[in-house]
Amino acid sequence: MKRSFQIDMPKVETFDRDFVIKQATAVFHDKGYNATSMQDLVDATGLNRSSIYNSFENKHNLFLECLNSYQNYYKEQLNDKLFKASTPLEAIDFLFDLYLKDIVEEKNNKGCLIVNCKSEMANHDKPITQFLINNQNLMIDLLEDIIAKGQKELLINKKMTSKEYALYLYSSIQGFRMTGILTNNKQELQSIIKTVKQTLI
Repeated sequence: MKRSFQIDMPKVETFDRDFVIKQATAVFHDKGYNATSMQDLVDATGLNRSSIYNSFENKHNLFLECLNSYQNYYKEQLNDKLFKASTPLEAIDFLFDLYLKDIVEEKNNKGCLIVNCKSEMANHDKPITQFLINNQNLMIDLLEDIIAKGQKELLINKKMTSKEYALYLYSSIQGFRMTGILTNNKQELQSIIKTVKQTLI
C-alpha cells in the first residue's frame, strides 16, 4: 500500500506588505490600539479578515509590526539628520527640528505613535512594554553620546552628567511631542526648544 505524503508549501503573500503596514499604521495612529477594530483594518488595507489573520495572526502582532516600522522610519530620519550635524548642539537642533516639522505639518495633531502607545498601553502588555523600553533605551543612549561629545568639546556644560542630561532631553522631547498634540504654534514650540537648549549651554 502506497503512502501519500503532503508537503506544506510556504504561504505566499499576494499583497504589498509595506503598503499594508503603512495603511494599518495610519489607522492605529489615528484611533489608538484599543479603539481600532479588525473592520477598521480591513477597510484601510483592502485585505479581508482571513488574509490579515494568515499574515499577521492577530491585531496585536500587526500593531507590533506597525510600531517597528514607525520606529525604523524615525531611525532613518534621525541618522540622516545627525550625519549632517557639524556639532553636538547642531545635532540637538536637528532632532527638535525633525519633531517640530512633524507637529507643524500634521493637520490632525495625532502626536507620535510611540508616545501615544506609551500613554495607552505601557505596563499593560508585556511585548508592547518591552518594545517601548527598548525604544526608550536606544534614544537615551543616542542622546547620551551626543551630550558626552558636547561636554568634551566644551559646548555643553558639566553641571550634570551626560546620562542625566540625556534623561532630561529625552523627557523634554516626549513632552514636546505631547504638547504638539494640542498646539502647532511654531513660535511657541520654538520657545520650548530654546529653553531646553539654554539649560545645556
